[in-house]
Amino acid sequence: MNIYKNNQLTLTSSVVSIGAFDGLHRGHQTLIKEAAKRAREWGVPSVVYTFNPPPRAYFQNTKVLTSEEEKIELIKQLGIDYVVMADFNEAYASREAEEFLLELEFLCPREIWVGPNFQFGKGKKGDVTLLSNYLPVKVHPLVRCEKGEIISSTRIRELLQKDKRKQAYHLLGRPQMESLNI
Repeated sequence: MNIYKNNQLTLTSSVVSIGAFDGLHRGHQTLIKEAAKRAREWGVPSVVYTFNPPPRAYFQNTKVLTSEEEKIELIKQLGIDYVVMADFNEAYASREAEEFLLELEFLCPREIWVGPNFQFGKGKKGDVTLLSNYLPVKVHPLVRCEKGEIISSTRIRELLQKDKRKQAYHLLGRPQMESLNI
C-alpha cells in the first residue's frame, strides 16, 4: 500500500472511498471493503482519501479514536492500494468545495464511495449532491449494529466515556486498543 499527502497522487483510473474514518469502525470498514471490491471488479486501484486529524477533532477538539499510524495500518489490512492522508489544518479547512473536486479529478475515479452525510469544503458547502454533479458517486447507507442503532465514531466515544468498552470495541470490530483510553 502506498501513502500520499493530498495533491500528490495522480492515477489514470480508480475507485475512491472518502471519509474521516476516525476509529475505522465496522461502518467504515464496510464502506471501504465495498469500494475495494468494486475496484477489483474493474481492475483499477482502490484509494482511501482521509484526513489527519479528522475534521471533527480539528473543529470541535473531540478525542481522536485512532492515530494516523493506526488508521493507516487498519486500512492496509483492508487490502487498499493507495491512501491519501490529507493534513487537515487551517489552510486545508479554508479550501472551497471546488478545490476538493479538482483534486479528486487527478485520481480519475470511476466511482467515489461516501456515507450519506458526507460534506466537504469551507463551511461544509460541498455535499453528496454537489459531488455527484461532477463525479460518479455511490452513497453507502449507514451501517447499524445488531440492535438496529447506527454505528458511528460519536457513539463509540460516548460508550467509551461511559466505560462501556466491550460495546465500543464490538462496534469497532476489533479487540481493545490502548490508544482508545478516553
